[in-house]
Amino acid sequence: MVSMETASVSLKDVRKSYGSLPVVHGIDLDIKEGDFVVFVGPSGCGKSTLLRMIAGLEEVTDGEISIKGRDVTDLDPSDRGIAMVFQSYALYPHMSVRENLAFGLKMAKTDAAEIKRRVDEAAGILKIDHLLDRRPGQLSGGQRQRVAIGRAIVREPDVFLFDEPLSNLDAELRVSMRIEIARLHRELGNTMIYVTHDQTEAMTLADQIVVLRNGRVEQSGSPREIYENPSNMFVAGFIGSPRMNFLKAVAQGNGRFDIAAKSFEDQGLPASLQRGTEFMIGIRPEHIVIGEAAEGSIAARVEFFEYLGGTRYIYGALEDGQNLVVEQRAGPDIEPGAVIALDLSSSQRLFFDAEGGRLRV
Repeated sequence: MVSMETASVSLKDVRKSYGSLPVVHGIDLDIKEGDFVVFVGPSGCGKSTLLRMIAGLEEVTDGEISIKGRDVTDLDPSDRGIAMVFQSYALYPHMSVRENLAFGLKMAKTDAAEIKRRVDEAAGILKIDHLLDRRPGQLSGGQRQRVAIGRAIVREPDVFLFDEPLSNLDAELRVSMRIEIARLHRELGNTMIYVTHDQTEAMTLADQIVVLRNGRVEQSGSPREIYENPSNMFVAGFIGSPRMNFLKAVAQGNGRFDIAAKSFEDQGLPASLQRGTEFMIGIRPEHIVIGEAAEGSIAARVEFFEYLGGTRYIYGALEDGQNLVVEQRAGPDIEPGAVIALDLSSSQRLFFDAEGGRLRV
């Protein structure tokens, strides 16, 4: 945990219920000053609700939220030192870009010279200087999103909150805006909390990823830690595209196990795993090697493949019907119906118990 002296945002046993229905279950989380933290998870996991509680847009049923060491649990959004960028741009259509950027400051009775300084500075950072006299209807989706971000920048907040800000953009614009947001974080250095259901956004933007499911934190850590050392099958399957392969295996004792009636050995298998116990092996598509039939390989029938230029994904099935995906970086096309030999001996494969938790040696 981050000490309170260095925590920009701290959540202590934060809970949210709607009537008798609990939706966020006792979340403890410390976010370091200047970090870019991404809340990610499937629809309904509680990530937007959690963000809105930090913003003050949702009441906290129980627990405490602190920003910069100050308890803000019961404060109005305007008193929390935050600025929020929403999924919808929420721009005033009858106002120019300049007026949209300045509106919140005018409402707060900020000095006119200070408003001009902040608006010009934000426009320069976002490269929208030439758009200041246009109205939102004259802008592209990406330009409107820049204006929405600019409206947050002019408030000079302690913490930026982003609620799925790129979901309304097309694929090409999402990529370019991801780069813009990453650059913005480097330039400003503020703490940023970002909600998305897109794990690619999470992996490319975050210093820290918080994976949520059913209102609970499943795992929190750096993108590499989450990807390479997931705590359970849910995290392992959610982070990564295509997802990690999960294959049913049966322990045979002394580090040996069977997959689809084929025998394998791995001394990393916990010695406590009793003979006949079923468990799951997790292995990512890039860690499976296509090769020649040999000791330690397993046969799979190709059902479909995706050609993506430098990368191809082969979708196949083992003899017992278990499905898996293999990443292929080079070599000839493999047609559906072909039988290929796969080497599953990667040292990066993981073992999970029947409940989906990691098996530790």
